[in-house]
Amino acid sequence: MRSQSAGQLFGIQRALNRAEEVQLSPAACLSREGVRRRPEKRQDHRQCFSQDCDRILHSRAYARYIDKTQVFSLVENDHITHRVLHVQLVSRIARTVGRFLGLNEDLIEAIALGHDIGHPPFGHEGERILSRLCRRHGLDSFQHNIQSVQFLDRFERKGRGWNLCLQVLDGILCHDGEANAVRLRPCRDKGFSTLDREMTAKGREPATRLVPMTLEGCVVRLCDTIAYIGRDIEDAIELGLVRRQEIPPRCASGLGSSNGTIVYTLVTDLITTSSHVRTAGRGDADTDWIGFSGEVADLLLELKSFNYRRIYCNPAFKPDFRRIHTCYEQLFSHYLGQLEQDPAGSDPGRSFLHSMSQHYVETHTAAAIVRDYIAGMTDEFFLRQARRLGCDIPKRTCLPN
Repeated sequence: MRSQSAGQLFGIQRALNRAEEVQLSPAACLSREGVRRRPEKRQDHRQCFSQDCDRILHSRAYARYIDKTQVFSLVENDHITHRVLHVQLVSRIARTVGRFLGLNEDLIEAIALGHDIGHPPFGHEGERILSRLCRRHGLDSFQHNIQSVQFLDRFERKGRGWNLCLQVLDGILCHDGEANAVRLRPCRDKGFSTLDREMTAKGREPATRLVPMTLEGCVVRLCDTIAYIGRDIEDAIELGLVRRQEIPPRCASGLGSSNGTIVYTLVTDLITTSSHVRTAGRGDADTDWIGFSGEVADLLLELKSFNYRRIYCNPAFKPDFRRIHTCYEQLFSHYLGQLEQDPAGSDPGRSFLHSMSQHYVETHTAAAIVRDYIAGMTDEFFLRQARRLGCDIPKRTCLPN
């Protein structure tokens, strides 16, 4: 009976794969094209990118999104965006774009759900602090997109990783980078060896430009910006840090002055400008790209400049990162000391290696193990651990709610 039921499910899977060939754009990445680093031990009736969505959702790293800073740290306000909401917004917006362009929504969703898993405590400022510590201890610079792949491919499941498809890992690695160009064109000819080389090159030189291998990855990269640009303004307004009237008049007129209007305008323009993708030929130089119109791209760049000037780089909006920096320093030093005293993690009361496989411990330096451990922390767990070491912990700020 079970064998007959499995046969029916795999028959439906084959029908779904055939339907993709008819319904999706010729430039889309089909589910049957998904390729994994290792053969699967068990055949699964789910299509490969759908399976990857489930694996990311069930990862321990995904659960920790719930208490990861998006922009505003240490703020007592239940309506401020955290990382978990941001990735859900990226997923939803990108799937809408993908549906209108005839692209693979499962692949889009998997990339979107996993793209920020590598963010350390306290957002981009925490990323900069951890990067300095990594370089000081002989590691490449820390970048959350590389760490996202590290978590999903080499850290989760006691170092075995989730064996996600190349196209998903590539989209996660290449999601980062400001999308200021009018067009984004995929770099399709990649394999796992390319992924590994790009991770190494990006780690050694953060300015290395990476481009996704699929149009689906390109969609997520552009929709990442769509998801945060207006939402961050709304959060700043919620906290009384920016007034809506301060949005540049040209941007307010051309894109809108609320998050909902900004998202709708950007999504509409992206779909309209990229509508050729529905019938595009894969690799066709004239049609294998997505992007905004020139006018909207200019307005988006101006709005980004406003956000950087008034929100992201404004010291008035920052918590006490001097204390957070000190906490990072002391935690990194403490865990390195633990590894020196107990390299095998035999003392469960002092070691954080109990969830790691022997292979992981043997193939990672002490500094890399500490990097992975700290990067995976939530903001609150980070502060609890720092408090136990006697660190001077910054206080949360109560702002309008």
